[in-house]
Amino acid sequence: MHVDFSDIKIQDFYVHRVGNKANDEALVLAAGAADADDEVKAALLQMFTSPFTAEKAVNSEYYQFYHDSGLQFNVAFTLATKAFSEPEDFMETTGEFAKYLYDQSTHPKIKAGEFYVVLFNDCVIDGTNHRALGLFKTENRDTYLNVYQEDGNFEIISRQGININKLDKGCIIYDIERGDGFVVSVIDNTNKSEARYWIDDFLHVRQRQDEYFKTQNALNMAKSFITKGLPQEFEVTKADQAELLNKSVQFFKEKDEFSIEEFANEVIEQPEVIESFNSFCNDYQQEHDLRIEDSFSISDAAVKQKARSFKSVIKLDKNFHIYVHGNQEFLHRGYDEASGMHYYQLFFNEEA
Repeated sequence: MHVDFSDIKIQDFYVHRVGNKANDEALVLAAGAADADDEVKAALLQMFTSPFTAEKAVNSEYYQFYHDSGLQFNVAFTLATKAFSEPEDFMETTGEFAKYLYDQSTHPKIKAGEFYVVLFNDCVIDGTNHRALGLFKTENRDTYLNVYQEDGNFEIISRQGININKLDKGCIIYDIERGDGFVVSVIDNTNKSEARYWIDDFLHVRQRQDEYFKTQNALNMAKSFITKGLPQEFEVTKADQAELLNKSVQFFKEKDEFSIEEFANEVIEQPEVIESFNSFCNDYQQEHDLRIEDSFSISDAAVKQKARSFKSVIKLDKNFHIYVHGNQEFLHRGYDEASGMHYYQLFFNEEA
């Protein structure tokens, strides 16, 4: 899915002040729509959308609302549906959002802040215009210096303000796939001690099971087998594991479609190890309560993101790290009886 914010416009928005309920801080609801000129709206659009652009989006993950007892019991989903379906009551809906967020703000470390509820037009998704709903919260302040000239001298004053390049929390709800809980982008720069109240308690979303999700989980499963499952059943060196990690990433980079059978034959190769891999995959999916399909389209964004964690590193005591990128035949492991120590031989043509 490709989202383009180039032509997105603010149709309507309200700003409320949401304090920490547990600390008896106030909830202050706006009496009317926020007033902002074109210059301020442009700055707000940058603050609202820039964290979700392709270059900055966290893992390019998309989410959807859910509830174990049914979508109708997810309050944020219900209010988002109302915002899209009853735009004439948008002010009332934004107040309900603010009250619900306030009710979830019970952790003692949650900071008070401005809560923005924004209705957008012209959000382009896969070439088609759609509406979107934004929920954003700013909590932290930065110090800004204002330099001005007066009577031949330069004066400097400091002010506290919101940095439009540092959005604390936000989500954009795209008006598509409503029956499945919408498609949602989320950012949360919350400290972990705040228990992820924005994602888990307020929004109550889970990752959308798209190609990104499937690719991500297949890569995680492959890595887990190579680093954890394989050594439990077979005698395997760190160099062997490094080679398999490299081959796994290369497989996903070169293929458009994932086939678990093709992956096993091309990467795992040995029949007895393939049998172990298939057994591991079944146990892994049960343990993590997920289902990885036998075939699906590979997400390049997921491969790019997950490949960073497939570092093929052989750590030798506290002295050396060997980064293996391929060509295991140039890396030989041995044992020196005189010193009683293991060693590696590395063969190369040029030293950079």
